[in-house]
Amino acid sequence: MIEAKNLTMHYGATRALNNVSFRTNEREIIGLLGPNGAGKTTLMRILTTFIYPTKGTASICGYDITENPLAARKILGYLPENPPLYIDMRVDEYLDFVGRSRGLYSTELKRRKEWVIEATQIREVYKHTIFELSLGYRQRVGLAQALIHDPRVIILDEPTSGLDPMQIIGIRKLIRDLSREKTIIFSTHILQEASAVSDRLLIIDQGQIIAQGTTNELKKGKSVNNNFLVSIQANRQEIESAFKTIAALESFSFIEEALHTSRFQCLAKSGEEFLRAINQVVKEKNWTLKELSPQEPSLEEVFLGLFKKAEPRQS
Repeated sequence: MIEAKNLTMHYGATRALNNVSFRTNEREIIGLLGPNGAGKTTLMRILTTFIYPTKGTASICGYDITENPLAARKILGYLPENPPLYIDMRVDEYLDFVGRSRGLYSTELKRRKEWVIEATQIREVYKHTIFELSLGYRQRVGLAQALIHDPRVIILDEPTSGLDPMQIIGIRKLIRDLSREKTIIFSTHILQEASAVSDRLLIIDQGQIIAQGTTNELKKGKSVNNNFLVSIQANRQEIESAFKTIAALESFSFIEEALHTSRFQCLAKSGEEFLRAINQVVKEKNWTLKELSPQEPSLEEVFLGLFKKAEPRQS
């Protein structure tokens, strides 16, 4: 549905994107994740033909964004970071204007307006002037304009910005429901948001995609998993003294003690070396090893680990 090929964007001497390439599948939700200034918004502006890349191109459902931008726009719905609202219009007037601009008239326009009103939960402000609305309602009206023409591809820049927790849950459900028929890219810098909604994540930093995959794939792809839970049937102080002699152990913390068994969280410098060392210590001390289990890294740990591998940011 979307294929980006070597997208590069310069703003003067600043390189906002650097040879970004990726593909999306039909009816897939892609979470575009990265810190502020990573290049997420620039990428979405290029995909929606809002700006043209310095180099490279992309296609939307087969339409090249540089050669046939009008065709691409017709099948795109776009919610930018700042919703494109005419604040002196009433909500109903604005949606009517956007719908007609998208080529909708008569019965079809009425049907789509009714659908987006219910989907984005804006009925109670439907006759209000937009400048009267709260930030959360303005965000929802912006989402309504992105959906009114029933686009095949939807691109959303921080779609839950300014929403309260219940509204966020509603928008997440709407995104998942829409993905039954549409391809969706949405950006966020909130990890929980990305993992809760996305089928696949694209992680971008300094204008480059540094990782992509499902949450589980990213966790499994972490180069090393050096977190372990260790339970040993022995005296806590003796265990801690022995741990201090293990060179492969970076740090450890006591969790609990029950039935003469002490439980620790251990962070190893090298997982393989730590496993060999802990087994050797247990054998030498004649202790009973009750538990030795690796802990799956959290998405936060994966995220931070990826940025540690990236090149240092230039000042």
